Amino acid sequence: MQMIKNKTFDEERALYAAQNLFVQDCAFDGPADGESAFKECSDITVDHCFFNLRYPFWHDNGLKLTNSEMTGLCRASLWYSENVEINDTKLHGIKALRECANIKMRGCDIISSEFGWSVRGITMEDCIVSSEYFMMRAERMAFRHVHMKGKYSFNTSPIPCLKIVCLIQKMHFGTQRILLSETV
Repeated sequence: MQMIKNKTFDEERALYAAQNLFVQDCAFDGPADGESAFKECSDITVDHCFFNLRYPFWHDNGLKLTNSEMTGLCRASLWYSENVEINDTKLHGIKALRECANIKMRGCDIISSEFGWSVRGITMEDCIVSSEYFMMRAERMAFRHVHMKGKYSFNTSPIPCLKIVCLIQKMHFGTQRILLSETV
């Protein structure tokens, strides 16, 4: 596995179609304002990286992302990807996860409107989520100790198939604060 460490990337498709890559302590930010840094990649591990540019992970397979940060400017960060594991990472851009499959998330801080649309197979544990239209049209969801704040959650998702124990802590002007505590 090739290693890239302590680099800054701001160009368009900086690591396009990369395979078997370990990226650590890198920043995806800068004046060139490039997008799609990891488009069409496979078997990528990313640790302690900073993302401030658009669309970093599109059409990827086999992604492990840990201890990283995606800012509010890092919009649409993970789309059309499969077999993704995300741990202890901040995802703060709009539409951070969409049309992905086989996703595992643990210890993440998510501030992302329209998060999780059309996801097929997601497990979330010990995450904090703030999102409107959270998990719209999503399928095969499992949540454990997920603290959620937002409106219109699970809109048009197959709720009868969603097996969760849900404690509504407070409802205020259409905003739901929900603790998704256990899968059944």
